[in-house]
Amino acid sequence: MDTRYPRSLTDAIVYFSDYEHCRRFMVEMRWPDGIIRCPTCNSEKVTYLANQRRWKCYSKHLRPQFTLKIGTIFEDSPIGLEKWLPAMWLLANCKIGISSYELADALEVTQKTAWFMLQRLRLAMQDDTPDKMSGEIEADETFIGGLARFMHKAKKAKITGTDGMGKVAVMGLLERHAGDEMSRVRATVLRNVRRASLHANIRENVESGSEMFTDALLSYAGLDPEYAHNVIDHAEKYAEGRVHVNGIENFWSLLKRRLKGTYIAIEPYHLFRYIDERVYRFNNRKVSSALRFIGVAKSVTGRRLTYKDLIDQGPHSPQPLPA
Repeated sequence: MDTRYPRSLTDAIVYFSDYEHCRRFMVEMRWPDGIIRCPTCNSEKVTYLANQRRWKCYSKHLRPQFTLKIGTIFEDSPIGLEKWLPAMWLLANCKIGISSYELADALEVTQKTAWFMLQRLRLAMQDDTPDKMSGEIEADETFIGGLARFMHKAKKAKITGTDGMGKVAVMGLLERHAGDEMSRVRATVLRNVRRASLHANIRENVESGSEMFTDALLSYAGLDPEYAHNVIDHAEKYAEGRVHVNGIENFWSLLKRRLKGTYIAIEPYHLFRYIDERVYRFNNRKVSSALRFIGVAKSVTGRRLTYKDLIDQGPHSPQPLPA
């Protein structure tokens, strides 16, 4: 890693207060080969206009001039990179997360602006790698939502039944570590925990022939013979040798502690963004703060989230979920 890059929050604030440092950093993140290309046509025939802090492409098309923000999660934001990059550092490295009120106070912006910034940064934390998990995989499901006794009586009246009624179903997969490697997690918001939903998510994310570990939920039945399926019945015990789901249940504990302690109330259709944040930090828990920050910075390109998409449950949102 380049020793010029900041290694702490204090370093990040001081370092990125200089626009030239922001420009150099973003150029190296977006174009690691050193060749700056037009985000519209991918042409290398560009020149830097220092006074305007933007580049000009000599190919003929609309919007021939572009800035560092074009084609990234920062596009159309009036907030400068000197605030965006420290905000990215905070979200990537605060173990307990950071609320929009805290960020608003730290950056001297409105709470609404800070909330929008955090949602865009969470988009950069999404894991879109196509590779599947393999080896020993733990699978488990949980329900996330407020306790009925704390709800308004009008909302409580809509809840019928027990268990996950009125909550959001989330499925987690944990690939156990081998040797010096770290275990890694994937978590997905689902409509329900019926067999079709759980099996489809497993097939999408886990290689055939892997060894699956689940609890005794009937929805997991039928994974054989595509997977070597091991079941632990929690009514009898929580572990029997290698057969347990303690790893993914530990992740649920960490996730729910942060949701209740830092973010307090999350709408169901935004929940997956907070899960992406927690998954990113969990999967990068053993790397340095600087490398976690750089990992997010390298993922800002080619992603866009407008405010309209955010509040209208646009292309980066799942289907509307029950409250």
